[in-house]
Amino acid sequence: MFRVYSVIAAGLVAVLLGGLGYMMLSGPQSGDFSQCRATQIAGGAGAIGGPFELVDHTGATVTDETLLTRPTLIYFGYAFCPDVCPLDVHRNAIATEILAEQGIDLQPVFISVDPRRDTPDVLREFTAAMHPEMVGLTGTEEQIRAAARAYRAYFAVHDDGDDEFYLIDHSTFSYLMLPGHGFVEVFRRDLSPDALAEQIACFVDAA
Repeated sequence: MFRVYSVIAAGLVAVLLGGLGYMMLSGPQSGDFSQCRATQIAGGAGAIGGPFELVDHTGATVTDETLLTRPTLIYFGYAFCPDVCPLDVHRNAIATEILAEQGIDLQPVFISVDPRRDTPDVLREFTAAMHPEMVGLTGTEEQIRAAARAYRAYFAVHDDGDDEFYLIDHSTFSYLMLPGHGFVEVFRRDLSPDALAEQIACFVDAA
């Protein structure tokens, strides 16, 4: 059963600083969607994303080709995350609802970086509590690390093998994927649901 545990402030700082440094974001760039894009990725947008094979919350195997068939917002985290993940994923869920009211069909996706605890059953409970359309993904450690590398998503497990309540440092970005375009933008966690929805709508309308 999904439970929320307390966390020390130092762990949260490590999450935020580690993620920001790994992604290397800066100001807006020119090119496709330049009127919508607020960040610049080191290496360009083409450096983010790629093939993956994971298992969804129903136990079915999915790939990037079978999953990314509509506008999709991807977040890497874990179900036992004390407060960062639930807040971020809930923000994404609210933005999904805002966009639905505008006629935009966004698919929220949660990729776990904790395969040991995040079974499909755990992810089914977690995603159902967030949004009925949310897809939860897990897999083997190798599969998850491959997906994280493709998206430049940072994570580090703090587990000595004995603590069932171990924590995981991880980056806190949300990635927007569009059919026919792949990765188009990354969003920081400080965006409000309304601001996130507005930026996503700009990309979808421009696609």
